[in-house]
Amino acid sequence: MTGTPSVFAGLDARLPALRELYQDLHAHPELSFQEVRTAGIVARWLREQGWDVTEGVGGTGVVGVLRVSDGPVVLLRADMDGLPVLEATGLPYASTRTGVDADGNEVPVMHACGHDMHVTCLLGATALLAADRDAWRGTVVAVFQPAEEVSGAQAMIDDGFAERFPRPDVCLAQHVGPIPAGTAATRPGAVMSASDSFAVRLFGRGGHGSAPENTVDPVVMAAAVVMRLQTVVSREVGANQAAVVTVGSLHSGTKENIIPDTAEMKINIRSSDPAVRTRVLAAVERIVRAEALAADTPKEPEFTSLNSFPLTLNDPDATATAVAGLGSVLGKEQVWTLPQPIMGSEDFGAFGSAMGVPSVFWHFGGADPGLFPDPDPASLVGGGLPPGVAYNHSPQYAPLQDPTIELGVRALLGAAGQWLGIRTS
Repeated sequence: MTGTPSVFAGLDARLPALRELYQDLHAHPELSFQEVRTAGIVARWLREQGWDVTEGVGGTGVVGVLRVSDGPVVLLRADMDGLPVLEATGLPYASTRTGVDADGNEVPVMHACGHDMHVTCLLGATALLAADRDAWRGTVVAVFQPAEEVSGAQAMIDDGFAERFPRPDVCLAQHVGPIPAGTAATRPGAVMSASDSFAVRLFGRGGHGSAPENTVDPVVMAAAVVMRLQTVVSREVGANQAAVVTVGSLHSGTKENIIPDTAEMKINIRSSDPAVRTRVLAAVERIVRAEALAADTPKEPEFTSLNSFPLTLNDPDATATAVAGLGSVLGKEQVWTLPQPIMGSEDFGAFGSAMGVPSVFWHFGGADPGLFPDPDPASLVGGGLPPGVAYNHSPQYAPLQDPTIELGVRALLGAAGQWLGIRTS
């Protein structure tokens, strides 16, 4: 707003506390829908800043609302959950935590996807907004979402989100990624792929390992399924289309000389086009059922849905507006246009879809720029990363604290400022 100081005037003074917060969150990750400690920290910070706070939304979600005047309503979202990954970053604040997953297994827990950075950046943005209420207009809804990895956005929506909080004019969110710190990347339209995850149980007939002729071996059947699934993308999806089929979990049996009765696998499918999604899902089911038929199983395979995310779609007009805001704080040349959707998936789009409002999602850099001799947005969509750069979900993944925290705060407020009238310089 003309004549007012930049909303970033107090950022430098807040960075030490934000770094400390980030290290604490990184050292204490929590699995999806178990983010009790993280949610408590978020709620305390928001209340101390002067936000109207609601806890327990969709389980462990936290929502802060701050209204300074009539005008646009902007939703800003950060996700909070960690992953069942054993950290191998070697950082002094590396996680040594364990947790119990949805199947009752004790697992290591790590912030392997950068959600701790998302929380830190959004709390930095909310602090600046609350401290300088004359520098902007309208209302901000700050959403700290649980369980992004397993449809936490839908859980918040199912908990009456649209009825309980101000309806936004736009929904904005960002995700830290393995691109140079100081850059951001997005595109209009599809920006993240659809994701479908399900479990498959194959039924055999168990027996002694010395007499396989008296059994139907589910281990052999599962192995055949895994190998055959590799042909779905290579032989049933066009070279100009995109899909990924991953078997991330396969379990069967307890002893080397006992042929078990069942084998269980968990399959994930990514796709960037609705028609491709339909074709790949059908192909996977067809292959599983055909292998079971070929093995003469005593029972049809069982399919159990685990989660499903649609395409993350950026509204074209809102994306152009947000990109202008990102460019105002990062530099226009630092805001990349992705050549195609990223094959990773997100549930953030559920907020905009449920409320019928536009949304914009972008990636911002958290990697050492010195590791990128020839920076290219294609590295996020299958172009390959330089040596020494870890991708999200890796045991080695951890964004740089500096300058990522500062730039993540600036990116959020730069984009939101296009609606809120924030003076950023």
